[in-house]
Amino acid sequence: MFNQIVLAGASEGLALGNMLFVLVAFLVLMLLLKKYAWGPVVKMMEKRAEKVAHDLDTAQDAREEAEKMAAQRAEQLQSARSEANGIVADAKEAANQQRDKIVEDAQKDAQAAKDQAGAQIAQERSEAMADIKSDVAELSVTIAQKIIQKELKLDDQKALIDAYIEGLGKK
Repeated sequence: MFNQIVLAGASEGLALGNMLFVLVAFLVLMLLLKKYAWGPVVKMMEKRAEKVAHDLDTAQDAREEAEKMAAQRAEQLQSARSEANGIVADAKEAANQQRDKIVEDAQKDAQAAKDQAGAQIAQERSEAMADIKSDVAELSVTIAQKIIQKELKLDDQKALIDAYIEGLGKK
């Protein structure tokens, strides 16, 4: 029994020694973990947090830049639309001016043709009157010769006919 008590006392000492050994091993392990594992893990976590913060800042900057570019594009689009509207307005104005010029030129050409036709008519009328005058003179001379049975000199006949036609023109 003594043996059993000694063994029981030894087992208590052994258990207390084991416990102290495990406790010391645990503390040593914790110190080693703190020195070699905890520091690098904390540094890695801090770097990760910094990277995430940097990525968020970069994303924010990129979003702001994208918004700025979208605003610039919208402004450029509006400017292009305004410029296109201006070009269309200028083209319409040029077309209207060209149309007015064409109409004016056509009216001038028509008036010139009308004036030319009037002049040609006047000239043809004048020529017709001269031809009629000549025909009337010849006819009158022929009639006068038959009536008088005498031939007049050509100059006297023309003077007589001219006087007769002038008398007709006045009436």
